[in-house]
Amino acid sequence: MTAIPRIAFNDGHSIPQLGFGVFRIPAEEAEQLVGQAIEIGYRHIDTAWGYFNEEGVGAAVNNSGLPRDELFVTTKVWNSSQGRELSIESFERSLETLGFDYLDLLLIHWPAPGNDLYVETWETFIELRESGRVRSIGVSNFEPEHLHRIIEATGVVPALNQIELHPFFQQKLLRDFHDLHGIVTEAWGPIARGAVDDDPLLVVLANSYGRSPAQIALRWEIQHGIVTIPKSATPARIASNFDIFDFEITADDMAMIDALDREDGRFGPVPSEMN
Repeated sequence: MTAIPRIAFNDGHSIPQLGFGVFRIPAEEAEQLVGQAIEIGYRHIDTAWGYFNEEGVGAAVNNSGLPRDELFVTTKVWNSSQGRELSIESFERSLETLGFDYLDLLLIHWPAPGNDLYVETWETFIELRESGRVRSIGVSNFEPEHLHRIIEATGVVPALNQIELHPFFQQKLLRDFHDLHGIVTEAWGPIARGAVDDDPLLVVLANSYGRSPAQIALRWEIQHGIVTIPKSATPARIASNFDIFDFEITADDMAMIDALDREDGRFGPVPSEMN
């Protein structure tokens, strides 16, 4: 079975570089699809309270037959649960729903700056990590101003920031900030909701390498040291997304994909406007 590379965190732990995302996977399908992903070889599952499928994810992990420490699971605290008491309640609820004794990674889902609770929530996450029930803590959709603020307030740097990232929206300045501070970059929406399938360059490269455009996009992220979590509800696509470790994109072709970045490439919400 393919061994997935791991990326080191700044806290001594590490994360499998390829994961299986379950955003918008219906609750009733989550257990089956996550189970299939685990059988294919995925060892990293990304969910969230706001996806309403934690129960299925937990069932798949707990019924996989694998030791718990061979599987890496992330969940997130939603905007309406920020603040000390509510974020603790959210964490407890997620842990119970998943059926776990501990969580590998807990993220603040969005900064939600209009609520002005993300610093207090980050302070609470630090307490949860010190309790031993969360191994690593991080954030999602945080921009440099939000990262600066929580680091200055607590002295604790997030292990990871999960952000929208794909060939059309590459977040280079934010990635540079991450590199400077030792924060792992994780890409959500890594195949741009399937838009990579229609990009002329990615189609040409896919034909050249005997791959799909999605595999080219995911491999590009892997070679940039980015953690990536493609989501699919189709077994064949789940398997295809995993099959990216037996080829390498040349430096010249990587540079051509780098040139696909554009200012209007974002398809998700702007973090500073999301509350």
